[in-house]
Amino acid sequence: MGKSQRDKKLNRKGESIFKKLATAYPEPKTALEFSTPLELLVAVILSAQCTDQRVNAVTKTLFRKYRSAKDYAAVAQEELEQDIRSTGFFRNKAKSIRACCSILAEQHGGNVPESMEELVVLPGVGRKTANCVLGSSFGQNSGIVVDTHVKRLAERLGLSPEKDPDKIEMDLMELVPREHWHEFGILLILHGRAVCDARKPRCPDCVLRRECPSAENFMKTFRR
Repeated sequence: MGKSQRDKKLNRKGESIFKKLATAYPEPKTALEFSTPLELLVAVILSAQCTDQRVNAVTKTLFRKYRSAKDYAAVAQEELEQDIRSTGFFRNKAKSIRACCSILAEQHGGNVPESMEELVVLPGVGRKTANCVLGSSFGQNSGIVVDTHVKRLAERLGLSPEKDPDKIEMDLMELVPREHWHEFGILLILHGRAVCDARKPRCPDCVLRRECPSAENFMKTFRR
């Protein structure tokens, strides 16, 4: 099979996966709770190596205490560390949040930038964080959020042979129209949490089992 034929087959597969997931999860959105772009930015930084449930529990109080970028920039490192301690890696996260918000306060009037180029230069912000903020706060389809769930599904579904998140993102962006990029990432995350578990995927219940080359092997394994 030539490259163009493989690409067409993958595109058809990507379209089928997107349609089935969109039907299964009709109102996809990030599980992180927020009301402003700044709140989402802070929440995504906190979500590294932490569950969204734990982040939401922490930010429920955090967002009442810190209302602006200046508030985060002005607080002592040790105090912010204690406020976010239960999210793990709290020292690095507190350092990133304070440094990031200091730049927002000094260079952006306290506002979160609305471009990928301006976001990824902020401390603690990479493409995943930027894509989440741009998509969920500003409605932009700048790319596809690639977290551990998306990495796992991309491999199991045969959508990308890559290991690097940025390269996986580039492969996934080829599979669906740009207007669906952000939604596609959220759908994959939701499915990864609900069905395609890392250790015990629920293949018999999966709407994507026909598209998934891993499903047959998983089903054989878990029947034993």
